[in-house]
Amino acid sequence: MRDSEKGPVIGMRHMQALLLFLAIVVNYTARLSVSVAIVAMTDAATTNLDFPEYNWNGAQQSYILSSFYWGYIVTQFPAGFLVRRFGAKAVLLVPTLATAVLSGLTPSCVAWGGWQAFCTIRIVEGLFQGLIFPCIHEHLAKWSPPEDRNRLGAFAYSGADCGSVLAMASSGLIANGSMGWPGIFYVSAGTCGLWCLLWVLLGANNAPSSRLIGSREREHIERSMKRQDGFHAQKIPIPWRAIWSSSPFYALLVVRSAQGWANSTMQLQTPSYMHGVLEMDIKSNALYSALPFLAMWGMSYVYLVFADVAMSRQWMSLTTLRKSINTVSYWGPAAALIGIGFLDKSQTTLAIALMTINAGLNAGSGIGSILTIIDMSPNHSGMLMAIVNGIGNIFPLLTPLLVGVIVTESDSRSQWQIVFAMTAVVFFIGNLVYLIWGTTDQQAWDAEDYLQAKDTESEPNAHQMDFKSRTDSEAKAEVKAE
Repeated sequence: MRDSEKGPVIGMRHMQALLLFLAIVVNYTARLSVSVAIVAMTDAATTNLDFPEYNWNGAQQSYILSSFYWGYIVTQFPAGFLVRRFGAKAVLLVPTLATAVLSGLTPSCVAWGGWQAFCTIRIVEGLFQGLIFPCIHEHLAKWSPPEDRNRLGAFAYSGADCGSVLAMASSGLIANGSMGWPGIFYVSAGTCGLWCLLWVLLGANNAPSSRLIGSREREHIERSMKRQDGFHAQKIPIPWRAIWSSSPFYALLVVRSAQGWANSTMQLQTPSYMHGVLEMDIKSNALYSALPFLAMWGMSYVYLVFADVAMSRQWMSLTTLRKSINTVSYWGPAAALIGIGFLDKSQTTLAIALMTINAGLNAGSGIGSILTIIDMSPNHSGMLMAIVNGIGNIFPLLTPLLVGVIVTESDSRSQWQIVFAMTAVVFFIGNLVYLIWGTTDQQAWDAEDYLQAKDTESEPNAHQMDFKSRTDSEAKAEVKAE
């Protein structure tokens, strides 16, 4: 099926979104499976006794969980420059290939150097994976026509939820099987390597550079984004002063930082909470830990369908749509988190249900606020994502350490209540700021010639210069005549 104006209904723009989806899946699986692996590595009795067990205390485990983010935040900002210079195809390949190598080396390095070596591997992995999301955003901005942006963007970012599900659900099964906990890292290495092969064969920086795209789809993508011939070859200067004085930009920064805090709490601490307070074994722990992320993955498509229908029927503006979805995605989970903190091992089913509802509601944050970056500034989306994701991920660096300080006894419900209540407050404040100052309007400073226009305004035009010159000449003539 084809549309004379829009090209193929399913085309290369959808293939690029699928590749981005898979990139997030394999990298997220490698990143998050450690939260299950660390339980198996410190309590072999719950998994396969044929593999080493390590006597790491709570603080050391917190260092391992947080160390990824020590490297992750460092390369966010450089990633914005790298993707502008070399394009997403080259830059996105590097971290995924590095993750494959590092995952494969992890069991040997841990056996040699203990938790310190594990932290080192995680820091280096974080350094590489810090390049990923600025690339994802830059690639989506290049390939997504405005009418497809919700669909392609939400699908690509749903890879985070799918990766979380796979990390939680498969890791426990692998650790419990013949491969033991080292198998978690070997499987991650294999999937990352396979994705690299697909990316080399099918990825392209933009529509004009793709060898596989049809002319009709290429023209549709470029025309819908109002790009002239040679657009992708030019280097658009970044309006730093305008960005850092923009209220909508700061609203994005706050709301995405709140999401970073919540994500690190739910993704990294859920297995520890279930093992400590709910007293669940590693196999059940992993499967039930995956349920919230399975709900999140499914609900991301429910939000997507709603957004498509709402926009096609013009029920509301794009800004209202994004803020409405984001409110449900933030304030609903805030209420659920407070409820979770009051439950104990006798209410395991209710606790899992609330955690699942919490995660499912939060699935709308992709449509609610992540894609707002591209709405506001498609020309600088990679750099903006680098800034927002870099600052926002300072919190995942800190929250495992904070949890390690607060939760000194993993089976203490009152200590976990503090953790969940703090996360609920962060959710509430983050969305409130977004409601007041956030917008999807394309910003004036996104224009290709924005800085050139400012320079022109600050300089007198040719007519003014000519008039001034004639006036000066006439004045001199009058002086001579006198």
